Amino acid sequence: MGNGKGLTPQGEDFSAWYNEIVQQAELASHSPVRGCMVIRPYGYRIWELMQAALDGMFKATGHQNAYFPLFLPKSALDREAQHVKGFAPETAIVTHAGHAQLEEPLVVRPTSEAIIWPILGDWIHSYRDLPVLLNQWANVVRWELRTRPFLRTTEFLWQEGHTAHADEAEAEEETRRMLGVYRTFMEEWMAMPVITGLKTDAERFAGALRTYACEALMKDNKALQAGTSHNLGQNFARAFDVRFQTEEGEHVYVWSTSWGVSTRLVGALIMTHGDDEGLILPPKLAPYEAVVVPIWRDEEQKELVLEAGAHVRRDLEEAGVRVHVDDRDGMNPGSKYYEWERRGVPVRLEIGPRDVKAGSVMAVRRFTGPDADRKFPIPVAELPVRLPALLDSMQGELLAAARERREAATIRGLEDYAEFQERMDTVGGFAFTGWCGDPACEQKVKEETKSTIRVIPDAEFRSPTPPARCLCGEPSVAEVVRARAY
Repeated sequence: MGNGKGLTPQGEDFSAWYNEIVQQAELASHSPVRGCMVIRPYGYRIWELMQAALDGMFKATGHQNAYFPLFLPKSALDREAQHVKGFAPETAIVTHAGHAQLEEPLVVRPTSEAIIWPILGDWIHSYRDLPVLLNQWANVVRWELRTRPFLRTTEFLWQEGHTAHADEAEAEEETRRMLGVYRTFMEEWMAMPVITGLKTDAERFAGALRTYACEALMKDNKALQAGTSHNLGQNFARAFDVRFQTEEGEHVYVWSTSWGVSTRLVGALIMTHGDDEGLILPPKLAPYEAVVVPIWRDEEQKELVLEAGAHVRRDLEEAGVRVHVDDRDGMNPGSKYYEWERRGVPVRLEIGPRDVKAGSVMAVRRFTGPDADRKFPIPVAELPVRLPALLDSMQGELLAAARERREAATIRGLEDYAEFQERMDTVGGFAFTGWCGDPACEQKVKEETKSTIRVIPDAEFRSPTPPARCLCGEPSVAEVVRARAY
């Protein structure tokens, strides 16, 4: 477990704190390849729990998992780029296999449209073949210049949804539905509140008609784009000539969507809840929801508390709690407490000889809400009922605390440009402002303040009285959310 060193305080250097916690909580480590990371078992377990929750939600909305090749012909990507303006990802290209040069270079997928759409063209012939609702769990490679574990790496894990529809209305409904699935997951599993809305043309995915996003605010008051959902219109279908025959016998291009989230969500989890002591994990995504720490001084006590710990573990596992007994020899209880706090385990259960005699355990919460005790006894007989209830309560408290932090770092109605610049330079956070709709104005503000329009927010997030003027002084045509971002 790490090197036992204290973490750099968040308020002193948030970036250093982040990098240190990734290492010390054993989430990931460096690899010999620049920009790539090794996801360690504890970090990968968080990703597995995310996968399981999301996969169930995808299947509940009618999607099926498939897998498409890692490699795609370079000509397919070139064809895509010719038809889809601005679509030119940084790619890794394979030119040799063994000692032989390939007749055509292969691209390591940066995303999968260029391999999926030629194949869908073979599958889709009639309106009866629609809709096609696919999801893929995979890795992708994008040649990033600046990397940071989980947030931006050369290779990363993700899921990418790809769907085909008979008309634009159905594609738009799918795009919005999956944005809602992401929001539900982020708020109910990650305890991370998000603002949803439409990206501006300058920020949308190249080739999309419309891009929608979930935007979260990290503890350093920078925004993080946590997930996107794209209505691709007929652009990719045109690029790869994917048509279907309608009921009336006409041959038309299909309408498509794509949507995705990645291991960036692990980084989001770290930065949404962690503190100067380490990780704080929402119970639903914690590899261990509870860790039992037996405490003994001699062999007789050891046998007693280990037996009690095993009993607690069995009872909690039967109640559906992910639990671990830390029975390591040669490590004092204080060191174990320190380690599990750093790793963000929601509840620690201490069992010493006195606790065994009293028929109870001492519960210690990693995260404590405003009206909650951090440390308190729980009778062993009540654990299977009380601990799941406690974990559920903590899950809700984490979401409420994150939402409260976000609102405290949000300002609405800003129209004065100088005040906005000052806000970005000092507090950061979300700023709801007006926008004149001019891309040149959007770019100017971006260059001068290092902030971007994150989204044009959905109706439920808009201000009761939106700003009448853009930061440039012109009349506003839309309220937007601006922030500096990762």
